Amino acid sequence: MLRAGERDPAGQTVTTEDGRGGAYRLVASTALGVVVLAILGAVMGPQWDPVPLVDPLVVESSSTAIGGAEPVPTYDVRTSIVTVELDGATVEAQISEPVGLDGPKRGVVFVHGAGTGRYDTAFIAQARALASSGVVAMVPNKRLDTYTTRHRDYVQMAADYDASVEVLQSHPGVDPEQVGLYAESEGGWIAPVMAAKDRSIAFVVLVSSPVVPPREQAAFAVDSYLRNTGVPGGVFRAIPRAVGMSVPGGGFEYADFDVTPYQREMHQPVLVVYGTGDASMPVIQGAELVLRDTAVGGNHDVTVRYYEDANHGIRVHGEVDPVFLDDLAGWVRGLPATGDAAPRIAGAQPVQTYMAAPVPEPRWFGDGNVVVALVVAAVGLILLGPLALLMARGVEEARDRVRRQRGAAALEGPRFAPGVLPRLLALGVGAIGTVVCLVWYIVAVARLALDYQRDDLVVQGGWIAVRVLGIAVVVAGLLLLRRCRRVRLAGGTPFPGIVRTAVLWAGVVGSVVLLVVLAYWGIFQLGI
Repeated sequence: MLRAGERDPAGQTVTTEDGRGGAYRLVASTALGVVVLAILGAVMGPQWDPVPLVDPLVVESSSTAIGGAEPVPTYDVRTSIVTVELDGATVEAQISEPVGLDGPKRGVVFVHGAGTGRYDTAFIAQARALASSGVVAMVPNKRLDTYTTRHRDYVQMAADYDASVEVLQSHPGVDPEQVGLYAESEGGWIAPVMAAKDRSIAFVVLVSSPVVPPREQAAFAVDSYLRNTGVPGGVFRAIPRAVGMSVPGGGFEYADFDVTPYQREMHQPVLVVYGTGDASMPVIQGAELVLRDTAVGGNHDVTVRYYEDANHGIRVHGEVDPVFLDDLAGWVRGLPATGDAAPRIAGAQPVQTYMAAPVPEPRWFGDGNVVVALVVAAVGLILLGPLALLMARGVEEARDRVRRQRGAAALEGPRFAPGVLPRLLALGVGAIGTVVCLVWYIVAVARLALDYQRDDLVVQGGWIAVRVLGIAVVVAGLLLLRRCRRVRLAGGTPFPGIVRTAVLWAGVVGSVVLLVVLAYWGIFQLGI
């Protein structure tokens, strides 16, 4: 932008009034540009407006004690390793059993969640507590050759875990008609499939079970984590746009897996367990859905327990809640009497502010491959411009050297008008830099959220910084447009030649595409 006293390409001096008027017009144009991008970003995709949970489940007693359970005895425990034959693979499993207890014993097969997979690192406290109480516990390794981030087949996983059930049912000293399941987290989508398909399974323990489809649980967890982290309200718009979008590269078909039909076929006694400190699960809604689904199938032997301040693994201060371990052993040992004993719902009063619900599908950028392709193409256009310009200048300099060697004068090649190239570079570099900063911000907030931490400098300050960068890119674009216009009005050519014309338009188009993408993710939305 020319200041007062400077001369434009036509040789005219800019007056003080022109400079002030230009500044006012720049501010107004910037505001208009931001508003247009904000409106565009709002209409391009779904908003996030979770429904409040208005009818919370109420516990009947603050005590988690299991009705009808007898005092839990204590036995020494011995362990052994067995091999489980699967369809096309084998896994090892550890069996923990009481020493000195005669007669047929109950058994429990553990079903892993997403964060666990080996018998030597998972369910150690739970398996030992059950075994020391007189229940044989079996923790198999998770099958991993068919389990990836992109691909998970819960029905097939149920068949794999059912092979472990068969092994435990045939283990010496185990009553084959009294073997049940302990499923945690993701295992809550697997155990109901097993229970529905295999009526020989005697009971089911669902610990921190999502119950709702994975996509709904993911959106609920992100919302909960972000609220706990204290992010600005505008960040929540990204939830349906990210979770509802198909992932680049495909896969994740399991995100819409619905466990409801299988829960309605569970006729075994069910123990539902949550920690009130678990922000990732719909702790009230999950229990209500299990109660509803089992009732549809005529099963009313469902017991629900909430443990105060316990996290996703029913841990308090890093250790599995010992009260939970006693209740678990008492419930399993006391079946069938404990299956329908009062109180049915007990423990600490849970809190769930919003419902986990179907995630709106993005209208414009619902395909993650398209989003990635757009960003890559836009960045490519911006970066190819300077490369093409460098190559053109190299050719021009080589031509001039040849002419000088022949004694001819160097030709005056085409050049950008003064002030055009710096503004073009500011526009392109600023657009790419804002995208990079947005990605950094998302990663930083995700780390804070997963660690249940707050950092206002990162959460609030980072969001402001990204938005300010976005506005600066708009300003850079307007300054470029304004400079080109001034040069044309003065009779000049802002970007002469085919190469420089292509460079300018590539940079502008690429930057505009990135601005639209940034608008989609809420960078320019009005308010906070």
